Amino acid sequence: MTRLSVNINKIATLRNSRGGNNPDLVQVAKDCERFGAQGITVHPRPDERHIRYADVYDLKKIVTTEFNIEGNCQEQKFIDLVLANKPEQVTLVPDVLGQITSNHGWDTIKNHDYLKDMIAVFKDAGIRVSIFVDPDPRMVEGAAKTGTDRVELYTEGYATHYHQNRETAIAPYVEAAKAAVDAGLGLNAGHDLDLHNLNYFAQNIPGLLEVSIGHALISDALYYGLENTVQMYLRQLAV
Repeated sequence: MTRLSVNINKIATLRNSRGGNNPDLVQVAKDCERFGAQGITVHPRPDERHIRYADVYDLKKIVTTEFNIEGNCQEQKFIDLVLANKPEQVTLVPDVLGQITSNHGWDTIKNHDYLKDMIAVFKDAGIRVSIFVDPDPRMVEGAAKTGTDRVELYTEGYATHYHQNRETAIAPYVEAAKAAVDAGLGLNAGHDLDLHNLNYFAQNIPGLLEVSIGHALISDALYYGLENTVQMYLRQLAV
């Protein structure tokens, strides 16, 4: 079964909007695990508009499943944060300053040397590395040459076109997934996966180990409740 890692950035956004500690980010992480999530994901950004760097230290103390830190490894502060906390997984995302959300994967061919060096830094610290890539077999094959353990497929394109033609929408992801399996890479996926499109994706993507879901899951929790929502997403993955 594909594992569900809950991205709790939006909980931090809500907390930060009023100051104080309501909702309590640490308690939400504990509850997500208690409700069945198999991982907790955070994506700190330099402006700390949602996850703060201090949050990562607090979460490291209490996460008992898999802790996944996403972010831009071109920021030294991010590198230091990851090395100080040693999560089970770091996911390298090519964000730029001020970016609202992640919107593209790495060019693993153009950035081969840089990625190879950065991946070695984290792997030497005993941290599993995943890199964010577009659903392009060339980018997956390029990723395999960097020494990464996994790739995470950027799934916005799939989500955007799912309701128009799901077979067409998923086709490039199937090819990218096959390339990952052939290259011996672990496979993750994330971005705009939700209760409507997740089951079909999980059914059709070979070797899918983990999905990271935040915005849609937290939005659904406003209607269904957090415990029920986490379990609804888990059921979508039970293929």
